Amino acid sequence: MRHDQLRALLAVVEEGTFEAAARRLHVTPSAVSQRIRALESATGRVVVQRGTPCRATEAGTVLLRAARQVQLVEQEVAAALEGPEHGRAVLAVAVNADSLATWFRPVLGEAGGWDDAVLRLRVEDQQLTDALLAKGEVMAAVTEDPVAVSGCSVRQLGAMRYLPLAVPDLVERFSRDGRVDLAAMPVVDFNAKDALQQELLTARGGLRPPVHEVPSSEAFLAAVLAGLGWGMVPEHQLGDALADGRLVRVARGYRDVPLYWQRWRLASAQLDRLSEAVTGAATGLRRVSARAPR
Repeated sequence: MRHDQLRALLAVVEEGTFEAAARRLHVTPSAVSQRIRALESATGRVVVQRGTPCRATEAGTVLLRAARQVQLVEQEVAAALEGPEHGRAVLAVAVNADSLATWFRPVLGEAGGWDDAVLRLRVEDQQLTDALLAKGEVMAAVTEDPVAVSGCSVRQLGAMRYLPLAVPDLVERFSRDGRVDLAAMPVVDFNAKDALQQELLTARGGLRPPVHEVPSSEAFLAAVLAGLGWGMVPEHQLGDALADGRLVRVARGYRDVPLYWQRWRLASAQLDRLSEAVTGAATGLRRVSARAPR
């Protein structure tokens, strides 16, 4: 495998077509095609699924990770030798939306002072971010999985606590004989992947109330505060809303979601610095409990 072949693979998958990859690499589409064929010949495997857009095959996914690691090393070397304007490292990171809206934000402030690296954030549910890491689409991730992805290290960050909350008027409207009717009260989900509300409903016999979807952390809280429905709200996002009575609990208990930081095991000053920024920002998270979720 040669570096120009790995660069071609990376460009084809990220750009989606051989023509767009050629423009990015300042070569002809024929040259890109030749490099991909040479890579497939060298590995004995098809690495690109031709289509619109082009996608990496299973073997190609393994090579993509290598290509991005080579790219990061090259960027760091260029920055060290010629200055940051010649080689800003691209740090691709997967993070869940609730973390990005709360405790992760100081990382953005620190990154604003870096002149040798830029952040590329991918927002995904914490149960799925490790899949992006395994595919090589990101080099680090905030994830719920304590088991390190192959080739990565893992560090515990802490836990985000979620509380089942709604506005008092909604609770009063759907209360029967002093008890909240969760079978009838509308619920707010972040998206179809959001299982936090469903866990509570399942624990109460698999209730199926009306469901609203609001795929934004800030808008999710706004929807709950507006009375659209009840939802599992992270305590880091509450401010004084619970203390001043704007929100009340619709059920007892809470859900602690443990979070971990996984990153490539690659010698990289920029990746080390990012990891320290993330672990520093996570100091306000709760300690991960060994007890089962309540």
